[in-house]
Amino acid sequence: MSRTTRLTTAQALIAFLARQYTERDGRRHRLIAATWGIFGHGNVAGIGQALLETGGKDMPFLQGRNEQAMVHAAVGYARHSGRLSAHAVTTSIGPGATNLVTGAALATVNRIPVLLLPGDTFATRPADPVLQQLEVPWAGDVSVNDTLRPVSRYFDRITRPEALVPAALQAMRVLSDPVATGAVTLALPQDVQAEAHDWPVDFFAERVWTVRRPRPDRTELEAAADAVKAAARPLLIAGGGIRHSGAQAELAAFAEATGIPVASTQAGKGALPHDHPADVGGIGHTGTATANALARRADLVIAAGTRLTDFTTASATLFEDPAVRFLGLNLDPYDAHKLAARPLVADAREALGELAALLGGHRVESGYTAAYTAAKADWERRVDLAFHAGDPDAAPTQAQVLGALDAVVTGDDVLVNAAGSLPGDLHKLWRTRSPLQYHVEYGYSCMGYEIPAALGVALAEPGRPVWALVGDGTYLMNPTELATAVQEGVPLKLVVLDNRGYASIGGLSEAVGGERLGTGFRDAGPGAVDLAANAASLGMAVIRAHTVRDLREALAEARAADRPTCVYTRTRTPDTVSGPPSAQAWWDVPVAETATRPSAIEAREEYDRQAAQRRRHL
Repeated sequence: MSRTTRLTTAQALIAFLARQYTERDGRRHRLIAATWGIFGHGNVAGIGQALLETGGKDMPFLQGRNEQAMVHAAVGYARHSGRLSAHAVTTSIGPGATNLVTGAALATVNRIPVLLLPGDTFATRPADPVLQQLEVPWAGDVSVNDTLRPVSRYFDRITRPEALVPAALQAMRVLSDPVATGAVTLALPQDVQAEAHDWPVDFFAERVWTVRRPRPDRTELEAAADAVKAAARPLLIAGGGIRHSGAQAELAAFAEATGIPVASTQAGKGALPHDHPADVGGIGHTGTATANALARRADLVIAAGTRLTDFTTASATLFEDPAVRFLGLNLDPYDAHKLAARPLVADAREALGELAALLGGHRVESGYTAAYTAAKADWERRVDLAFHAGDPDAAPTQAQVLGALDAVVTGDDVLVNAAGSLPGDLHKLWRTRSPLQYHVEYGYSCMGYEIPAALGVALAEPGRPVWALVGDGTYLMNPTELATAVQEGVPLKLVVLDNRGYASIGGLSEAVGGERLGTGFRDAGPGAVDLAANAASLGMAVIRAHTVRDLREALAEARAADRPTCVYTRTRTPDTVSGPPSAQAWWDVPVAETATRPSAIEAREEYDRQAAQRRRHL
């Protein structure tokens, strides 16, 4: 008869999580390295008490200020850790649980592991309803936690202690699966959390979950090599799968051996350093002129580790060659077959290495290489203009803020961003120096991700300089974890660009005939709203920068600081010289088909012209 130990369900879950590991390439990582939490009546006596029992030795506890922000911090940690280590997040029932939904969606869209442990209403229903319970007259087994079902890659409600065993094992399977990973939710009724049970001791044995590196099928690999050899103008698009696989060295070797240029998605930027000869920058709506010109003429597009979203494909208008074909190199067959691609279903590192070997020294024509090299040099001159043109004693443009930051950072620094107009400028302009430097969440493009995610990155690699870049709109969405950074002594660097509204959506509104309605903040008078003072009130050291010259000094001071530091600046609208180059490809945002205002009528005419260029790749 197997030995047992008596624990509550919550104690058993924490003990189980403390003994789970991933392993890839012979290196072992703690799968759940810590647990974030905000306690309420739905988890304080269950998960809270269980965490207390460990004394912080088996399962470190991290205190957050906002449930959504805790998920973002966990995502930042897991992404920077190569998806090999993750965090759990515990909340109470009701609003604490529903606050997880946005973060869960972000994790699942981006395929980043995070374990969610929301409290749930009583399984035994001693009183019905209880505090914060949602009553559904036609379904007694529904709670607000069911909102997490569509945004979770695995969901279970643990209504009996013994149900935890299979559910916990399935949760670890999904979290460690490089294809299936995302948010995993185990909803924990508050009475079941505190209920004792005799658990098999074997449940708490160390388990190692191997993160697979599937090699390519030989038939698919040979077909891929034939396609590359037959192409005159191939282009490789590097997506986030390159980063998740750790395939940067193999990508560089492949590009150097073949001469094939490499463009990048938001998730893939940094797969090659900016000064690598084959790197042609971002692709798509926020991409460079160099990459998009290559895409328009490409006869073979190698989509490596990318989901091929509308920003990448310019809403199905970018790839113009009538004979263009696609090669889908992806770990997930769902993505490998997009755009009717010839699939190469495999780990990116394995596939690139084997494909390069099979090509046997094949290279593109020297004229093709010379042409994109010259185009890249021309683009770099445009970046220099955006970074450095103008009066250093004037207020900075957004591009000049990036230029000042570019002059301060090294390959050690990490930049975190997600929403607004910054992702577009970063994708076009930023000169990425190292594989982990560019941390832009653009799968869900969630305002409020930046500050908590930067905290998560800093926890994943203490001592590395981490910058959260936000506009004023994003700052107002979610500044709460600045207090956490101050409390924990995490010296993250925050740059707040105050452009007095939602600048990105304001520009889009103008382009689609919305005339910037509701996108600018009305000035309530000098000092009425002071974001720098707000950051200071949360414990940040604050440096105000009024000019480009001030900004350079402020950023250098912030980088050297050993405490959480905020650089605040009010940006100005760029002119045609100091601004970044405009969008180099289209993005489909439907415009009113009938309207009376001239702006909307004109915008619809432009929309119809662009939409006519869409095509199905079959």
